[in-house]
Amino acid sequence: MQSRIIFVLLTFFMMSCSKNDQGLENLNRYLNSKEAVKKEGVIACAASDKNNTSISYIFYYPVPEARNIQYFETDDINANSDDFSQYKNVPLEREDVFNGYLGRFIRDGVNETWSVVTFEVDGVVHVSSPIKLKNTSKPTEWSSLVSIDYRSELMPEFSWMDGLVEENVIYFQVISNNNGDLLSGTYTHEKMFQYYKLDNVVLNVTRDTPPSLQPGINYGFTLMGVSEDNWVNLVIEKNFEANE
Repeated sequence: MQSRIIFVLLTFFMMSCSKNDQGLENLNRYLNSKEAVKKEGVIACAASDKNNTSISYIFYYPVPEARNIQYFETDDINANSDDFSQYKNVPLEREDVFNGYLGRFIRDGVNETWSVVTFEVDGVVHVSSPIKLKNTSKPTEWSSLVSIDYRSELMPEFSWMDGLVEENVIYFQVISNNNGDLLSGTYTHEKMFQYYKLDNVVLNVTRDTPPSLQPGINYGFTLMGVSEDNWVNLVIEKNFEANE
């Protein structure tokens, strides 16, 4: 009798796992299995590697309560990006960015696709807007070209130009400390940002009021120029020292 009970429980467990795997395999099926879905609920974009265009990084901002972070993609770039039934779950390596403030999936593949990032918060599935991977046709340009104006004491102003691809509709700026911790994360439509002024900021993912910069201390400036389809055309990385 005991053996029969164990067999039934094991069978039920295996069937449950199978159903869960099938539900996660297809994005549309996965979302339909949930009670609540928030579309455009994940901030995400993608860029190709600096030296190897077959490597793509799918960046995302995980709110502190985010759980079950998943990556989905279509078979190719010709798929209908709004048809979630064409997205399949792909297990990719994931790593922290800015010591976990952001995250990114690491994708190794030459073929271009549409991709989506999801996570769950309190039972609600948050879904990113579709991201068009263009690692072959429009590989990300990596640069260190940024102008820094120190005329305002310990409040440097950063300005930049578009790179070879002039399709950016929004710019994401990060100021980080010497340990790689994110101090501020902001979005602007203008090619300018001053730390820490929010006059032209259209989206802010900074959780707490960032500290004032300290003179003589090294900091990092990172910029992503993002197109309408969430592909990063330009990345600028520059170390700087705060001046009085």
